[in-house]
Amino acid sequence: MRKYIDWFSRIFVGGLFIFSGLIKLNDPVGTEIKMEEYFEVFSSDFGSFFQVFIPYALHIGLMLVVLEIVLGVAVLINYRMRLTTTVLLVLILFFTFLTGYSAILNKVTDCGCFGDAIKLTPWQSFYKDLILIVFILHLFWYRKSYDPMLRTREGHAVILGVTLISFFIGIYAIRHLPFIDFRAYKIGNNIPEQMTLPPDAKRDSVVMTFIYEQAGVRKELTMEQLGQVDSTYTFVDRIDKIVREGDRPKIIDYRVESPEGEDYTQQTFQGAKLLIVMYNVQHASGKHAGRISKLIRDMEGTAESVILTSSSPVDVEAFRHEHQWAAPYYFADATVLKTIIRSNPGLTLWVNGTVKGMWHYNDVPTADELKKLIAGS
Repeated sequence: MRKYIDWFSRIFVGGLFIFSGLIKLNDPVGTEIKMEEYFEVFSSDFGSFFQVFIPYALHIGLMLVVLEIVLGVAVLINYRMRLTTTVLLVLILFFTFLTGYSAILNKVTDCGCFGDAIKLTPWQSFYKDLILIVFILHLFWYRKSYDPMLRTREGHAVILGVTLISFFIGIYAIRHLPFIDFRAYKIGNNIPEQMTLPPDAKRDSVVMTFIYEQAGVRKELTMEQLGQVDSTYTFVDRIDKIVREGDRPKIIDYRVESPEGEDYTQQTFQGAKLLIVMYNVQHASGKHAGRISKLIRDMEGTAESVILTSSSPVDVEAFRHEHQWAAPYYFADATVLKTIIRSNPGLTLWVNGTVKGMWHYNDVPTADELKKLIAGS
């Protein structure tokens, strides 16, 4: 019996760690955003010391993701199980604390355990970690009894190879864009459609509670109990309680404003728009700013170039003048801009609200490439 539990524990724990790690390795910048969110919450709740880690969120996140994958492979091949299971147990206890803290206090509504591919509520994430703890504790308890599946040198080679390949993939994704895009702003999606619900969508189930006062006593009545209300009752308030949440649009927070505070959202869906996303101007790369400047000039008359940012007008104006970007700028929420594209700056081409292309600043396209995409719309 124990043999089957051992086998299942190794496959379940190893497979889940590898799966979770690979999804996040596909999008290290997404993991960085989630790490920053946790550090900001901890800074507020436990002390400003956690602010120190925010600038290093990308590096910390990448190392944790690679560690997940390496531990997953290690447990599958019984590699140094005393060390592997000990690190696994420490890591899952840490993750359980994070998800439990988020669930109980509702601080971080999405742990990012599976990136943007699979969204889990805080409680779902917490329960998932509790289940994992059971099987990791089993492996830890019997850690001394597992024989390695590979000889020492071969085991070292496998672990080293997995580590190097994982870092290479992660760094490549950082310097370009995610290999697989799970976000609502991915190529092919129509943004206005992502902002609305289809006719067959489930709606919120709401229970109305009516507050009345009778002889100085307050009573909560449901719709069915209103028949007992007479002249001795005085209406006080009505409370609507959502007992079952319905569907939500995939995009609920996309809004663009002009420097004067006017809503520019709908205009971004009109015609061909080359959106230059720069959520933080102070940290934006100027590495290929000259190529972007040339692209803006070359696209005049074919597509309107627009800068979307969450930085101050002073910083944006300085960057535009320094790099000769002849394009107007508008404001949007920083988190939304980070969701649109994992690059600062990054470029995305929209035609009538449909995403036709997306580029990291290391992969600035030519005007001919953009014109072909627009012509094919």
